[in-house]
Amino acid sequence: MGNRVIPPSDGGDESGPGGEVLPVNLRDALEERYLAYALSTIMHRALPDVRDGLKPVHRRLLYAMRALRLDPGSAFKKCARVVGDVIGKFHPHGDQSVYDAMVRLAQDFAQRYPLVDGQGNFGNIDGDNPAAMRYTEARLTEVAALLLEGIDEDAVDFRPTYDGSEEEPVVLPGAFPNLLANGSAGIAVGMATSIPPHNAHELCRAALKLIEAPETAVEELVEIVPGPDFPTGGIIVESRASILESYRTGRGAFRVRARWHTEDQGRGTWVVVVTEIPYQVAKSRLIEKLADLINERKLPLVDDVRDESAEDVRVVFVPKSRNVEPGLMMESVFKLSELESRIPLNMNVLSGGIVPKVMGLKDVLVEWLDHRREVLLRRSRHRLGVIEKRLEILGGLLIAYLNLDEVIRIIREEDEPKQVLMARFDLNDVQANAILDMRLRNLRKLEEFEIRKEHEALTIEAGQIRDLLASVDKQWKVVALQIREVAATFGPETKLGKRRSTFAEAPGHAQEDIKEAMIEREPITVVVSEKGWIRALKGHLDDFARLDFKQGDKLRVAFKAETTDKIVIFSTAGRVFTLDASKLPGGRGHGEPIRIQVDLDEDQDVLDVFVHRPDRRLLVATREGKGFIVPEAEVVAQTRKGRQVVNVAAKDEVRLVRTVPPGATHVAAIGDNRKFLVFPIEQVAEMARGSGVRLQRFKDGGLADLKCFNGAEGLVWTSSGGSSFTRSLDDLKDWLGNRADAGRLPPRGFPATNRFDNA
Repeated sequence: MGNRVIPPSDGGDESGPGGEVLPVNLRDALEERYLAYALSTIMHRALPDVRDGLKPVHRRLLYAMRALRLDPGSAFKKCARVVGDVIGKFHPHGDQSVYDAMVRLAQDFAQRYPLVDGQGNFGNIDGDNPAAMRYTEARLTEVAALLLEGIDEDAVDFRPTYDGSEEEPVVLPGAFPNLLANGSAGIAVGMATSIPPHNAHELCRAALKLIEAPETAVEELVEIVPGPDFPTGGIIVESRASILESYRTGRGAFRVRARWHTEDQGRGTWVVVVTEIPYQVAKSRLIEKLADLINERKLPLVDDVRDESAEDVRVVFVPKSRNVEPGLMMESVFKLSELESRIPLNMNVLSGGIVPKVMGLKDVLVEWLDHRREVLLRRSRHRLGVIEKRLEILGGLLIAYLNLDEVIRIIREEDEPKQVLMARFDLNDVQANAILDMRLRNLRKLEEFEIRKEHEALTIEAGQIRDLLASVDKQWKVVALQIREVAATFGPETKLGKRRSTFAEAPGHAQEDIKEAMIEREPITVVVSEKGWIRALKGHLDDFARLDFKQGDKLRVAFKAETTDKIVIFSTAGRVFTLDASKLPGGRGHGEPIRIQVDLDEDQDVLDVFVHRPDRRLLVATREGKGFIVPEAEVVAQTRKGRQVVNVAAKDEVRLVRTVPPGATHVAAIGDNRKFLVFPIEQVAEMARGSGVRLQRFKDGGLADLKCFNGAEGLVWTSSGGSSFTRSLDDLKDWLGNRADAGRLPPRGFPATNRFDNA
């Protein structure tokens, strides 16, 4: 790590009892030690090896269990025994952390293909803790046996353990594609990994495709491996394009939803039953969160939720009424709960067991295949060495059988029979020892025949191995054969190999419908004061005389709405803000200033407030007489900053926002100079944003009021005395013109306030 620093002695000398004191820069020392810690965390704790998909603790667990002969068909042993061996021989860390890692390897809801076969309480999907290690027992599974297959045949390198007393494998042979099949998760220093589980049969098919055609593109591999396969099932609703990009780059996420269906309860009633929940979601915590949401009235379509699970998951949702749409109800539940989760993908692994690297799907499979080929070569060389040693011994035994009488004579009469045998028959030390160690019962004709037969078979096998080592094509054929055997073991027709997670498109419910479904519909009355205070009173009020306001303030506008509505606020600067009616301050007190809820600049004021109706059109106009028609659906803002709809000049401001009624054909305008003009509405531009066109021309003053009307029905206004006047287009022919005209004095009876509604 760094130079050893000896603290000074009590006497203050420059050297202590251990040697010279070296001055060390604190910054350099911290950097050096932190780097060593970071590398240790990355290499020996958090990131899995791409070749066997294991972290060191998992690898040591499996190796220790194998050393204890806990094979798939053997008897179980206490987990405490396994944990003790692991921390005593290989992994000098806390026993609880090792036991937790072992428990996870045994949980069929955490591991797609469990590596440990547990007996006892190993926890459950509710999130309950497992029993203590002194109570539980375990042994290896067939999947773990595949990972360890050939480890005694020099398939992998070994290194000394932490105390140098034993050796441990650097990596396992890994005949099973464990990294992607079981996934992995870990947090290191400055990097992390998160790999969801996949289907082993699909991974094997993709690997075989790469053996046949190494240049296969990721797009073709994704056709074979369409996405993760979670042990808890669920429905993946991520788009194909997003999945493809995730597998190409090694980074992304998968949106997973619970699997549900409706059950008829008779008499028109029904319930929704959830049978599969997303990966790594604790069911008990999920039920508690759902109950809290219902109590807080955030799920107004759901009346109750019940956990009726036994061995299988069964969560029942009871709707508020039989008229509720099941899909919309579940969309609101997905929006607020963990029944829809986003599973991250970050394939940050140790390439070659050394280099941390984010790898795509193809890169991971290629490295696994290269590792399998290297294991094949090492096992083949090991087997060839064993065969050559055996052939050497068999050659000596055959010489002994051919000269049996002479061999017996030498053994009986010579003082040093070994040396005489070696000199007489040109034998080496191994062969001579084999002859001398041979039992008398083996000196029969049948034994000679068996030795010759074994010699011939081993000679043929040695030749085949030499051919294999000399041919890359033959090596890949053997690797492919091994992978096909694994694929057949975990095929789609098997219980363990059958795909559990399926794919679907998310239902096409509009976001507004979902959002509305998450709010309980209640009548309210929205009240806005002249000074810009806003509040929502329960129920629909008709008498506003009793409303209380702050001193010096009064009513500006009040209107009826519902909690599911959106409230639109127009500012004099042309910026539009949107508030959810359900989030407005209650009727107690005087409410809150609108400026607290939206980012309204100090030089802006509230012009108008009304309920949003997306099918309407609005005519907006400035004081200088410029304006345009905007669809109301285009003015909704998604943030506090609002949306700029009208581009207003420096000395101008938005003065009017008027609804365009269906069938409107004309616009009537009146200016501060009391000039009146009527023109066709088609002359007004319709746009989502802009400064608009000139509606009326003024020499002095500005635009006072506007009204859109249907020419066939006539123009209606209210006089100063409260009387209603209606004028047809024939009556208004003297005022008919084009937009941007100046107009003339209004018809007789028009209010002196220059307002069509005389407000």
